Amino acid sequence: MEKDRKILVCVTGSIAAYKACEIVRALVRDGHEVRVAMTPAACEFVTPLTFQTLSRNPVAVEQFAPPADWKPEHVSLADWADFVLVAPASANTIAKMRHGLADNLVTATLLAARAPIAVAPAMNDGMWDNPATRENLAALRARGVLAFDSEEGDLACGTRGKGRMAEPETILAGVRALLRDRS
Repeated sequence: MEKDRKILVCVTGSIAAYKACEIVRALVRDGHEVRVAMTPAACEFVTPLTFQTLSRNPVAVEQFAPPADWKPEHVSLADWADFVLVAPASANTIAKMRHGLADNLVTATLLAARAPIAVAPAMNDGMWDNPATRENLAALRARGVLAFDSEEGDLACGTRGKGRMAEPETILAGVRALLRDRS
C-alpha cells in the first residue's frame, strides 16, 4: 500500500467519537499524514487535544478561525486531503452532506473536497431506520461516497439495534483497501 497519503479524518457529534481516536492512531502508524477536523458537537465527546496528540498535527474546529495561510481553513483542508473519512458520521452531518449544507468547518470542508470521501455512520437505531437517513445515505452512495454499514449492538441511548459505528478494525480494513485500489 502506498504510504504517506494525506488523510483527513472528520469527527462529528456522536459518542462513537472515541472510536475515531483508534482510527487516527492506526492511520498514523500506517505511515500516513493525518489531520483531524471536528464539529463543535464532536468536541463535547473527545477533545481536540486528544486528536492533536494522536495525529501529531493541529486540529481544526472553528470555521472562522484565522487561517495559518491565506486560504480559509475549509478550503485548505479540502485541497490538502488525498482521502477524507467522516467517522463517526452523525445523522445530522449525513443530512447536511446530502443537501450540500456548509454551516460548520467539517461540512464546508466536505462540500469543497475533491478527494474520495467515506462515511462511518453512527446514531440511534430509530435515526438509522428513519427513511430520511436511508435516503440520505443512498444519495451519498449514488454520488460516489463510500458508506460503511452500521453494526447492530448496544447503543449509547440504552437500546439495542442497528446504528453503532462499525468497529475501527472494519473501517481501517475498508480504508486500506480503498487506498490500495487507488494507488
